[in-house]
Amino acid sequence: MSPVSEELGAGDASAAAATAPLLEGSEAVDGEAKQESGEWCPQEASLASAEAAGEVPLVAAGGRAGSPPKEDEEKKMEKGELPPPPSQQDDAAAFEPPEGGWGWIVILASMWCNGTVFGVQNSGGILFKSMLKEFGDPNDKQLMFRTALVNSLSMGMIFFCSPIVSVFTNIFSCRKVAVVGAAVALVGLLASSFVRSLEPLYFTYGILFGCGCSFAYQPSLVILAHYFKKRLGLVNGIVTAGSSLFTVTLPFLLNALIASVGLYNTFRVLCIFVFILFLAGFTYKPLISNANRSEGKGKFKCPPAKTIFDFSIFKVMGYRIWTLGIGTALFGYFIPYVHLLNHVKERIGENVPEVTLLLCLGITSGVGRLVFGRIADYIPGTKKVYLQVISFCFIGLLSMMIPLCHSFGGLIAVCLFMGLFDGCFISIMAPIAFELVGSQYVSQAIGFLLGIMSIPMTAGPPIAGKLRDHLGNYDVAFYLAGVPPIIGGAILCFIPWVHEKKKSKERVHTVDGETTDKMLEIKSISDSFEKPSKESESVI
Repeated sequence: MSPVSEELGAGDASAAAATAPLLEGSEAVDGEAKQESGEWCPQEASLASAEAAGEVPLVAAGGRAGSPPKEDEEKKMEKGELPPPPSQQDDAAAFEPPEGGWGWIVILASMWCNGTVFGVQNSGGILFKSMLKEFGDPNDKQLMFRTALVNSLSMGMIFFCSPIVSVFTNIFSCRKVAVVGAAVALVGLLASSFVRSLEPLYFTYGILFGCGCSFAYQPSLVILAHYFKKRLGLVNGIVTAGSSLFTVTLPFLLNALIASVGLYNTFRVLCIFVFILFLAGFTYKPLISNANRSEGKGKFKCPPAKTIFDFSIFKVMGYRIWTLGIGTALFGYFIPYVHLLNHVKERIGENVPEVTLLLCLGITSGVGRLVFGRIADYIPGTKKVYLQVISFCFIGLLSMMIPLCHSFGGLIAVCLFMGLFDGCFISIMAPIAFELVGSQYVSQAIGFLLGIMSIPMTAGPPIAGKLRDHLGNYDVAFYLAGVPPIIGGAILCFIPWVHEKKKSKERVHTVDGETTDKMLEIKSISDSFEKPSKESESVI
């Protein structure tokens, strides 16, 4: 071969050697850039070639580069948007409830739990009258206040412990939390039957019994989702109707028991109800495995504190307004349940069957839960809040009408309508929470809301009792009890406006983000065509 030809051959060999890595890299790029269908993807080719050249590619948001996930989550949190919850286990994600079977036994157990807990609490007026007779001192100017505090503590602790119960239910199983809670309630109620003064009842009945009922009550609702999905609405209606059923029947039983065996033995009879509640907790067999136990070993693994105490839902403006409005409204909510029967005794007389008023409240409350729960299904989005606005306004007006009723028939009419709107308020709490924070955060939203509700529900009745002690009657107490629900309803009116404003901002942000993504994508594609031409020129 001539020297020229040898020189050319050497040049070809060196060029081939120099271009061999590039060709191999391009072949690798070709293999990675092709999709399963065999079609060429220019954007993927540019990404692969840039990576092969050791350069950092520019990719549109939603691709490989862009803002880091943590920064995206921080921006969402600043705007009041909730980050996605931690991923669940694969078996929990693919879980399908059996829609029956053992679930029907669980329904009966949950129904008994709701009936026992809230049947006793809603019948607190009868126990209140008996405590006045048992521990009353005519010379005690704070008698009404001190006695009302017993029932208020018990009802308040049920709601106050709700956020803590949510944490324990997530860490442990529904069965363990419910059984331990019922055991604590049983101890508190049994201890109350041996108390011979009013002050120890603050601890035994108010705190122990109230906390135990809280720990037994919330798992009875959580366990339902383990067994039902398609029928969950119907199942919740059946279970919550248990409280209405017991509110209707338990006052007659308590009246008969107190008249025949006295207050202390009545507490012991109620211990039978709580013992059945203790046994009912064993039926809460969880079907979804506990995520806090390591696979195969069964050892307990405590979740990080950040996931346990998650207050991110309070960054949602609509939820903050909701908790503020309901917390304000409930300062006067529980007052009629505690003081109405004693007011009837003072205003109308001893020979009136005042238990009939609790019967009216219980019946119409059950009807209201079914009727307004069905109506809420036809109201879109956060406009469901207007049902709570209406219910609070009517509850406030009806509370103010109680002192104006000088006949028993008028009080029956007030209680019928009050129970109806009470059922409306309760039945749509979960749907509104779903609209405000999403399905992933409903449990936390309701738990925190119930905890906030405990403060006004505990403070309201003792304040009303104190007014009665100073003024000699309940008139001013009932007039003032109607003011907070009306104010709370007015606050709730802002929720749909705030929620829609937030949604409109999210839509604008989404459109702007899509435009930016497209611009970045076009730029990345154009860069992918410019770089190979420059590299080929350098090789030549």
